[in-house]
Parts: sequence; C-alpha cells; structure tokens
Amino acid sequence: MKQSLSMKLGQQLKMTPQLQQAIKLLQLSAMELSQEIQTTLDSNPLLEVADDWSEDSTEVDDSVDHYDNFDAELAPIDEFPDAQDLEQDVGAQLSEPLTEILEVDSTWDDVYPQAPAAAPASGEFDLDPGANNVTAPNLVDHLEWQLNLTPMAPSDRVVAMAIIDAIDADGMLSASIEEIRTTLFDPSLVDGDQINDDDIAQILERVQQFDPIGVGARDLRECLLLQLMQLDPATKWLEEALNVVDQHLDLLGAKDFVNLIKRTRLQEYQLSEIVFLIRTLQPRPGAAFDTADSDFVLPDVVVRKKSNRWLVELNPETLPKLRINDTYAGYIKNLNSGADKDFIKDNLHEARWFLKSLQTRHDTLLKVATKIVEVQQDFLEHGPEAMKPLILADIADQVELHESTVSRVTNRKYLATPRGLFELKYFFSSHVGNASGGEVSSTAIRAIIKKLTAEENPRKPLSDSKIAVILQEQNITVARRTVAKYRESLSIPPSNERKQFV
Repeated sequence: MKQSLSMKLGQQLKMTPQLQQAIKLLQLSAMELSQEIQTTLDSNPLLEVADDWSEDSTEVDDSVDHYDNFDAELAPIDEFPDAQDLEQDVGAQLSEPLTEILEVDSTWDDVYPQAPAAAPASGEFDLDPGANNVTAPNLVDHLEWQLNLTPMAPSDRVVAMAIIDAIDADGMLSASIEEIRTTLFDPSLVDGDQINDDDIAQILERVQQFDPIGVGARDLRECLLLQLMQLDPATKWLEEALNVVDQHLDLLGAKDFVNLIKRTRLQEYQLSEIVFLIRTLQPRPGAAFDTADSDFVLPDVVVRKKSNRWLVELNPETLPKLRINDTYAGYIKNLNSGADKDFIKDNLHEARWFLKSLQTRHDTLLKVATKIVEVQQDFLEHGPEAMKPLILADIADQVELHESTVSRVTNRKYLATPRGLFELKYFFSSHVGNASGGEVSSTAIRAIIKKLTAEENPRKPLSDSKIAVILQEQNITVARRTVAKYRESLSIPPSNERKQFV
C-alpha cells in the first residue's frame, strides 16, 4: 500500500468539558444529583446555597415558567479573555445525535455508566422520601433476643445459636441436622461427649417455638404444620387441615382439587373451608423481618390538576437554590496576577458552568415531562387502560431534542401523579394494531388483562385463548401467545394455577 499525505476539511462536533458536565447532570437521578451538588459545593468555594430559600418560593405561578426556581444571574461571561471559546449553547448540542460526539471506540456507557433503574413506587401521592423507607427488625436479632430469655444450658445455647445462624431470611432452616452437627464437632472431645443428632433435633424443636411461628422449619410442610399446631384446638377444620398439609400438600400445591377430594373423601364445600384456613398461614415466616434495603424514590416532577388543567412543575425538593459567592468573586478585581487569582478565576468558571448545566437539566426535564403529560392526559384521567402508544422518537420530535437525550432525561426520573409515582419511561410503550387500523398501547393491554383476571370467576379462570377472544371483541387483535407474554410480565399465573374454590 502506498503511503501519502493529504489534507481534508470537515466539521466535527467535539464533546467539550461543559457538555460532558451537562450530560452527566442530565442523566443523574434525584438522589445522585443531590450528592453531585454537595460534592461540588465542598470542592468549589465560589458556589454556595442561598440563605433566602423558603417554602414561599415553591408556589406555582401559572403565568411564569415553573422551572425558573434558582438564581442564574451571573456576570457577563466575556469578562475573561479565554471565556469566549467556552461559551456554547449546551441545549443546542443536546439536540444533536449524541453518539456522534464520542470517539469511535467509545460509547456513552463508557463515559457515564448507567445504573439499574429503580422500581417505580406506587400508592399515595406523597413527596416525603421517608414514606417509602420502612425499616424492619432483623430476624436473627429477634431470635437471639428470645434465646437470651429462654432458660437453657450453656452447651445447648451453643447449639441453638448454630441453628439460628442456619436460618435464612425466609425463616427456613437452610442446613440439615447433620451439617449443623459437623459445624459443632470438637476434636478435643471423645465421641461420647460429642453432640448427637437427637440433641440437635430437640433443641431445634425449642427454637421452632420462637416467634414468628413456623421459623426454623426444614420445608414448607413442616412450616405449615407448626403454624397449624399453634392454633386453638377448637378451630374449625383444624384436624382436616393438618391431614391435608401432612399427606396431600403436593396435590394442594398443584391445585388438583379433583384428586384431593377423592383422596380425603371430603365434600367440595368442606375442602373450600380447609383451603381457606390454610391460606391464612405464612409460608415465609421471616418475611416480616426482611431487612433488605428498601430504596425510596424522590420524584423529580410533580403533576397535579388545577382548574381542570394538568400543571407540571419540578419538585422543589430537588432544586437547591445555588448562587455565586459575590465576596469571593469580587476578589478577582483586587488581586494581582498570580496563583490566587487563577484559582478564583478557574473556580468561578466552573461554578458558572455548573449553574448553567443545572439550568439546562431542569429546562430539559420539565420540557420532556410536560410533553409526556400532554400526550398521556387520558392515563391521568382514566388509568392505565387509557394509555396511548408512545415512543422516544415521538417526544424527541415534539421537543426538538435528540432521541438519545430524551432517553437519558427519562431514565430514573420519576413523576408524582394523583395515581401514584411512575418512572417517566413507564409512559413509553409499543403498540398493537386494532381491527379499525388504529393503535393500542401494550401498557393498556396489560391493564385490561390484569383487570380481566382480577374479575374472573375463580372456579373457571380465563384461559389465554379466552382472553384473546375478549380482547378481539374490544377491537384489539392479539394472538394467544402475546396474551401469555403480557400475562407472564404481570406475574399472573396460568389459568390452571389460578383455579380455586370460592
């Protein structure tokens, strides 16, 4: 191959540090943004939180933009000789294809890795982040507390502690008696002094009397039997329930009621009462003590109805009122050239661009959220069944931003509505054509399937084929396998597993 030199004239959009900062803030969640702001405040003395922030400043004025909530009054940027090169319209750059401003061997995830999205919370319309953060006591601590109140020999207490350590978060014993004995083996003792399986089994029976009832069970059958045996002996159908759990739990789990009636020789109404009693039991006794961290979600945008209009505003809890420290900024005019002046000037540049990036984030987020609410007003009025088909490209075209920008501004951003708290991505869904040539959102179809299964006759639950027929009657054409896919995404079991007695 012959080597040669050549010149080529072209334009290429480069990712400036300021644009990098704007994109970084754009894709941060509310909690991550709060941490980023605090980190910047700690590192930049030119930035400070305004002291005059009050609840009055969060009032919504319909005549002004709702997102103009923090001080953005800055000195002219051309005060510094090198600042003209930094002044670029970040908002305009965000409207460009983002994949074109990275190097060829780079991706967005290489620059700013995406964290997994939190599951959207639902329920009451509440902006209190602590409302969804409930702390439960630890199961092991709860069992050890009861052990300390139980009279027991020191050697037995050691065995009981080993048993408690082998209990998992569901409250079930995760190790066999033989495995527990192995962990307690002491080579310094002779065989006659070693703990045996019978001793461990007896101590296990004592631990199984602890609260919650059923804790320490080795399988589901034993767990349910322990709970039934703690009921009042006069409880109706108790003896029959013990027999069903002890001898026919496999048939009950498979909901094979025909064979269950044959095996137990019970009448249908009797079995119905027994099944109702068994359903009052807890198959996971340790569930109430699950100490897994429950992440709370702070909404970024709030939508509410006022005077028959849906108003969209940024959550003031996520909008700290930042400003430039005038005292430090004024030192530039009084200092001679040197390290001190360069330090203040550099931090002032960073503070100005940080405020500009924050403003860009708020403007973009509010613009996208407002357009989503405008498209999905029927959802706010009537619920998920009225959700309209929507893709990122639709919103990107309407707000004049690139599709990748809309994707990042809707990722891990949450909208608080009177119907609950939803991630902005929840409002985007694919579509299914109907018989009249229109389109129906897949989210709406899932909502209809959920409603149909909730209202079905439990004796004769709807099959996937029957649901497809019902949807066809509603002018929604979907195949049976599509219904099955949507049903599984809603964690709804098939019809044979939903069958039950009334």
